Amino acid sequence: MDESIPPQAPHFADALPRKLTVPTSSIRVLVIDDSPLMRALITDAINAQPGIEVCGQAEDGEKGLVLFEKLMPDVVTLDIQMPKMDGLETLTAILAKRSVPVIMVSSLTQLGADVTLEALDRGAIDYVAKPDGQRAADQLLRDELIRKIRNVAGADLKKILEIRARRARMRQMRTPLSVLAPTSVAMPQTAPYLTDKLIAIGISTGGPPALAGMFMNLTTPLPPIVIVQHMPPHFTKSLASRLNGLGLIRCKEAETGDVLQPNTAYLAPGGHHLKIQKNVRGGKLLVCDGDPVSGHRPSVDVMMQSAAEVYGRRAIGVIMTGMGRDGSDGCRAIRTAGGYVLGQDEATSDVYGMNRVAFIEGNVDRQFGLDDAAEVIQSQVKKLWAPQKVGV
Repeated sequence: MDESIPPQAPHFADALPRKLTVPTSSIRVLVIDDSPLMRALITDAINAQPGIEVCGQAEDGEKGLVLFEKLMPDVVTLDIQMPKMDGLETLTAILAKRSVPVIMVSSLTQLGADVTLEALDRGAIDYVAKPDGQRAADQLLRDELIRKIRNVAGADLKKILEIRARRARMRQMRTPLSVLAPTSVAMPQTAPYLTDKLIAIGISTGGPPALAGMFMNLTTPLPPIVIVQHMPPHFTKSLASRLNGLGLIRCKEAETGDVLQPNTAYLAPGGHHLKIQKNVRGGKLLVCDGDPVSGHRPSVDVMMQSAAEVYGRRAIGVIMTGMGRDGSDGCRAIRTAGGYVLGQDEATSDVYGMNRVAFIEGNVDRQFGLDDAAEVIQSQVKKLWAPQKVGV
C-alpha cells in the first residue's frame, strides 16, 4: 500500500493507538508472582492510581489460572520464574482460555531477557523488568507499569495474537536465509557504494517479533542499519543475538566507536541513547547517557535526528509498531534533510501508536505492511541508490 500525505499535516499530540477502548469502569488486574515483596509492590502501585485496581493475587501459575477463570481480569501481570508452572507455561494456558493482555514481569538478567523475548513471541503484549532496589521499584512500577497497563487494557488483542501467530507459523515453515545462503542465496556483498547511506529504524511495543520476521526476509546488499527498540539493559543484547543469524544481515548491540558497515545492523543498548557521528565516509556510533527524550532512553528521536544531520538525503527512516510518539520528530528531521521515511501501517501493527503519530503529522512518505517490510525497504534502497550502469 502506497499512501502519500502532505508534508504539513495537522499536529497530533496524543499517542494512544486506534482501536483502543479503555474500559469505563476500573481496570481490574490479576497479579501472578512468586515473590511476596513483588506482589505487594505491584499491588500498592496499582491500587494507588485512580481507575485501576488489583482484583487478585497468586503466588504461582496453577493458582493464577484458577483466579483467572474466577475473576475475569482485564489485564494480567505475570512473573517469569515461578514454582509448579513457570511464566511461559502459564502464559500459554491463559491465552488458550481467553485473549487478555498479559504483561510479563522479568528479572533484569540475560536469562530473564531471553525468556521475555520468547514470551512476546507466544503472545505476551508487553513486559517490565523487575526493579533493583526500593527507589527504582517506586519509579518503575508507579510510572512504567501503570502506563503500560492503561495502554493495553483496551487493546485489540485478538488482532495482535493473530498477527503474531501468523508470523510464528511463517518462521517455522521457512528456512532462514543464512542457512540457505551457501547454495540458494547470494552471500552478503561488501557494497562499498552503500557505506555512506543509512537505514534508521524506530520501534517499540511488539518490536521483537516484528523485527525477527523482517530480518528473516532481508537480503543483501543493504546500507548499515541502526535500530532503536525501547528496551532496558540486558534485553537488547539478547535481542541482537536472536536477530543475528536469522537472515543475511549481521546484528550486534551497538558500541561507542562502531564504524557503520553495509549489511550490518546495530541495536541501541538498553538504558542509553545512541547517536550517529560523522566518520571519514559514512558514520560511527556514540553510546551516551542523558535524560529520556520523548519519554525514552534510548530514544528514536535522538538517533534519527543525528542520522539526519550526518546522512541527510542519504538516509531512509523506518517507523514501526509501538506506543507513544517517540520517532515522529526524528522522521520529520530525516524528511526535512531530504531523506525518505517509511511507516508500518495500522493493519499489521501490534500497536498503531508511534507510527500513527508520525503518519498523521506528515512525517511519513509511504506506509507498508509488515509482511512486505523487507521487500519495501530493499526496493527503496535499490530505487534511490542502485549503482548506475555505464555503457551497455
